[in-house]
Amino acid sequence: MYVSVKGGEKAIAQAHQWMAELRRGDTKVPELSLAQIQQQMRLAVDRVMAEGSLYDPELAALALKQTQGEVIEAIFLMRAYRTTLPRFGDTQPIDTEAMRCRRRISATFKDVPGGQILGPTFDYTHRLLDFTLAAEGQAPTAEMASEPMQPAPHITELLNQEGLIQTEADSREEPADITRQPMEFPPSRAERLQSLARADEGWVLGLAYSTQRGYASTHAFVGELRIGMVTLSLDIPELGFAVDIGEIQVSECESVNQFAGSKSQPPQFTRGYGLVFGQSERKAISMALVDRALRGPELGQENQGVPAQDVEFALAHGDNIQATGFLEHIKLPHYVDFQSEVSLVRRMRKEQAQ
Repeated sequence: MYVSVKGGEKAIAQAHQWMAELRRGDTKVPELSLAQIQQQMRLAVDRVMAEGSLYDPELAALALKQTQGEVIEAIFLMRAYRTTLPRFGDTQPIDTEAMRCRRRISATFKDVPGGQILGPTFDYTHRLLDFTLAAEGQAPTAEMASEPMQPAPHITELLNQEGLIQTEADSREEPADITRQPMEFPPSRAERLQSLARADEGWVLGLAYSTQRGYASTHAFVGELRIGMVTLSLDIPELGFAVDIGEIQVSECESVNQFAGSKSQPPQFTRGYGLVFGQSERKAISMALVDRALRGPELGQENQGVPAQDVEFALAHGDNIQATGFLEHIKLPHYVDFQSEVSLVRRMRKEQAQ
């Protein structure tokens, strides 16, 4: 047994060394710097921060470099590092209405106060490979809008002027933190949104897509999608007031859904909500659609028994770190378990033959 353990340790060390060599690649090719990853692979960095629950672009770039661009493994590293950090306090809730928007669009209103801001997006590009990038040339760039942008009111408030949209409760209750306390079912809406923000983007996208294909009694419009910088403020007890300590980039989406009414609610428009670190608009929109699907019971809406409306199914299987761990553990040694199953199958075949 001791020989086997020592041999295993040597093999593992060599596997780590081989991985390091593959990560570096051909030494004739210049090594990627963290600044290059952070500046030129922003969207991958943003996803690692969002699902890793830690806003630090430099650390996210380091995680991507260390894992050779394997995003879920990079998210795992971010979460593991996050657990080592001390907590000094909680910032005040961010004010997204004061966001300095780089992108702000609405699919429900054409003319909105402050105007539509297309911003940086793939939406209007031709899906063709740009070979000037392969030649290390410079692709043509449009003239950039000057920053900072001015804050703009939330577009969905236009519907509020007529009382056509569901009014959100103004809760001052301290929300639970699922990174410190395990989520219990049924979770609060705050816990649901936290879980969706940390969940695998592909999983949330798939659930959102299912609602669009009819597997939920909702039909969504993007009331507003905005991406920009928001200020973080921290209360300082010794001073008696809040101090701005920095800013972060977030993506926010409010969906607008028609609702025919129920025994407890009148016909109206209802909302779904998504908020995520960085420029992650697909994730924010997906969150909003799934959030609205999960809000059915609050509106007295009959649950159709579809996955996007099953809160335990939707939330319990979305964490890519948990899912990866459970999936990949099956490649570890299961010699004893398998031999017992071999014996069982042999016995059953023998009994069947008799």
